[in-house]
Amino acid sequence: MTVRLRPHHLLCILTYVGKGYSPAFTDNMTAIAGRLSAGEPVEIVEGPDDICAPRQSETNPHCHDCSIQVRDRKAAKDVGRILNISIENGTRLSLPPSSLMQLRRAFAQGRIRSACGDCQWGEMCTEISANAYHGALI
Repeated sequence: MTVRLRPHHLLCILTYVGKGYSPAFTDNMTAIAGRLSAGEPVEIVEGPDDICAPRQSETNPHCHDCSIQVRDRKAAKDVGRILNISIENGTRLSLPPSSLMQLRRAFAQGRIRSACGDCQWGEMCTEISANAYHGALI
């Protein structure tokens, strides 16, 4: 199988420690973290992805907002620059430990955080990266 991710979720997975919007969201995200940790490949998608699935039943889920699409474009550019690949709809990639290490280093240094500016999880992610990603599930 393949994990379908929108570009900014490539950043979110770096600092995921089991916290989220709701119990259904965290259960789903934890399952996805397990799949990614087991080496399952990723396919980049536009719009709602496997991580967004539990929130689709909400009234006006933010995953359809223009601001989230902007976040995706910024993340695609940043992550693509670090991994030296083009991140766009349909891109398939794997995330071996070496790639995750590259991304985490760049994230901690603030080099791939242009998509994080208005994110409600930003402060928590900063703390996790400053603590050497202790407790991250991927």
